[in-house]
Amino acid sequence: MTTFVTGGLGFIGSNFVFAHLKKYPSDYVFILDNQSYASNANNILGLYEDYRVTTIKVDIRDRETLDRLYKLYTPEITYHFAAESHVDNSIDSDDEFLSTNINGTHNILKCIRTHGGKLVHVSTDEVFGSLGAFSEPFNEHTPYNPRNPYSATKAASDHLVRAYVNTHRINAVVTNCSNNYGPRQHAEKLIPTIIRKAKANEEVPIYGTGVNIRDWLYVDDHCDALLTIGENFVPGDRFNIGGGYEINNLSLAYLILDMMGKPNTLVHFVQDRKGHDFRYAMDSRKMKACFNWSAKTEFVDGMKKTLEWYHA
Repeated sequence: MTTFVTGGLGFIGSNFVFAHLKKYPSDYVFILDNQSYASNANNILGLYEDYRVTTIKVDIRDRETLDRLYKLYTPEITYHFAAESHVDNSIDSDDEFLSTNINGTHNILKCIRTHGGKLVHVSTDEVFGSLGAFSEPFNEHTPYNPRNPYSATKAASDHLVRAYVNTHRINAVVTNCSNNYGPRQHAEKLIPTIIRKAKANEEVPIYGTGVNIRDWLYVDDHCDALLTIGENFVPGDRFNIGGGYEINNLSLAYLILDMMGKPNTLVHFVQDRKGHDFRYAMDSRKMKACFNWSAKTEFVDGMKKTLEWYHA
């Protein structure tokens, strides 16, 4: 089987490539990546001599090149990770987010419509907005309520996918995941920032008072969920994928510092992010009901693996 992985040199995408080849050793994987600042060729070290893996530098906003690739290789399935994903960057300047997350996804959809194949569209919990402290977690029927430019563009891409399923009958599904962590994550994200700063004995920046809560999902569990969904889904369906471990940012920082043998005094509070969502949490019961899937990695165990990867 031939599989396309957009954004396969990024954090989740590269982990997915390894997971896919482990589960399907006879498959051929084509990584489509624009090799931007968020990509890292070192993320797939060990695969460059692997005949099953081909890396192609392409921007998903380049419709003509994408079409040629789909026509030439006719993938049975595409896992679509490629996106601009850092909220802070979207607040500073959102043009790249609109063009990549919306127009780029549109190009993928047009290729699927023309050349066939399945699509697993990887999205985020942020499209649902912000939860209160005692609110029920997001489920597949939660109304969309994006509250920053990044989440708005991801919400738009989700709607495009479902519209193409309804209008053009393409074979696609939308997945929404909680915050991922694990090896190969870009340095700009929260957990890598905490680890990087702590290793250097520098101040660890925490927004506001650190009370914002996130649901953390180990990246290997996410990849397992996506592979499970890719094997058998109903076009137009959607699935929430959560780790089931909620913790506020300050407690998260203290936990990591403790695991690294660093003092809590490294924590430094900084001006809060504009429009900072208070809490995200995902209800994954549909994944359990449909596929008997649930996140298997305990957070502390996942953090130990993450710290080992960073040699912290």
